[in-house]
Amino acid sequence: MALTLTVLLENRRARGAEKALRAKPGLSLLVQDETTTILFDTGPDDSFRHNAALMGVDLSQLTAVVLSHGHYDHCGGVPWLPDSSRVICHPRIACERYAAFTLAGYTRKIKKLSRENDYSRLQMAYSREPLPLSERFLWSGEISVSAPQAYGVINEHPPQQDYITDEGVLIYKSDRGLVIITGCGHRGIANIVAHSQRITGISKIHALVGGFHLRCASPYTLWQTRRFIKQQQPEKLLGCHCTGAWGRLWLPGQEAPATGDVIVLAE
Repeated sequence: MALTLTVLLENRRARGAEKALRAKPGLSLLVQDETTTILFDTGPDDSFRHNAALMGVDLSQLTAVVLSHGHYDHCGGVPWLPDSSRVICHPRIACERYAAFTLAGYTRKIKKLSRENDYSRLQMAYSREPLPLSERFLWSGEISVSAPQAYGVINEHPPQQDYITDEGVLIYKSDRGLVIITGCGHRGIANIVAHSQRITGISKIHALVGGFHLRCASPYTLWQTRRFIKQQQPEKLLGCHCTGAWGRLWLPGQEAPATGDVIVLAE
């Protein structure tokens, strides 16, 4: 059974792609097999819909929309989703969050990282637990991390460190192993893979796809990530969005999907 990934939005436009296609920091993928069509993330605005129209992609018959986490470059396009879309995500996705720094106990917000989306017109399915979307597709639910890293703050009183606990991934159970699709990978690729293997009972990884959050990673983190991925031996490694050019230098055999690409996996 084939799994097709259509890149509706990525940081770069594919070589030779139509110039009217938009490329912006963010991610939006249409993921399809023979029975199920899932929109994974929406990018920062209406660009995913604009690009879908240019590519002849019909977004009116989606099985579901999966939002990986609440940063604007992944869920900023929610206002442009078709009415009554079924949306799967973590219940903390709508938290107001900022990039920030803390010094001497004082926290200063720098940049807003969330959007004030109206989810009321959509069919929301909030879940911290794994949630089957079809026979082969699965929402990961919340990914546990023993020592999570904070990425800014959540605007509560007082502000709370933002560990991106709302981040989940889309999992596809192919005959050749798991296809794991990440938004940004804030929770760490090793943690994401281990969680996916645990909840599915499948150890073989066919493909890792998405943002791996390595663009500013330390050489030690990159070395650890490279070693882990080599141990897992995925057949395909598709690093996009926040993987970054720096991260790609360290990853064995990776490819870099771009806006306009259509990729077939697990044939």
